Amino acid sequence: MGTRNKARKRAVEVLYEADLRELDPQQLLSERVGSTEVPPVKDYTIALVSGITEHRRRIDELLVEHAEGWTLARMPVVDRAVLRLGLFELLWGSDVPPAVAIDEAVELAKALSTDDSPRFVNGVLGRLAGLRDQMRRSLHGEESEQATDRDGTEQSADRS
Repeated sequence: MGTRNKARKRAVEVLYEADLRELDPQQLLSERVGSTEVPPVKDYTIALVSGITEHRRRIDELLVEHAEGWTLARMPVVDRAVLRLGLFELLWGSDVPPAVAIDEAVELAKALSTDDSPRFVNGVLGRLAGLRDQMRRSLHGEESEQATDRDGTEQSADRS
């Protein structure tokens, strides 16, 4: 298993535990970083958990919208964590090709969840991948607006 594969699996484990214990994933992760009781936390795991936490509201909205009849509460906790990770990499992972983001999420679902989970994860992320470019443009526009709102000044972007 490669370094990123291990980091993804660890991120899913943190997201899963935080969801079950109703904790903030960032808080749980910070307890793990530097702990001598658990294996060291890789930088990519930290980046994944931090990014998913930062964008969780939008990630969850997109998952519900594209999960065809599934609410977040109805999804198995592991599947929810895997989908959040896969969607984060799909939309915010600049160095992760869409096929890799989906394949990695499906492999995690195979290893960690039910027999039906890989097909479910593949279906949801596949639908979202078809809209990836459109959603990324939209998300970057939202992030620019939020940055403007936070500091009270207008941010200009080179749109050439």
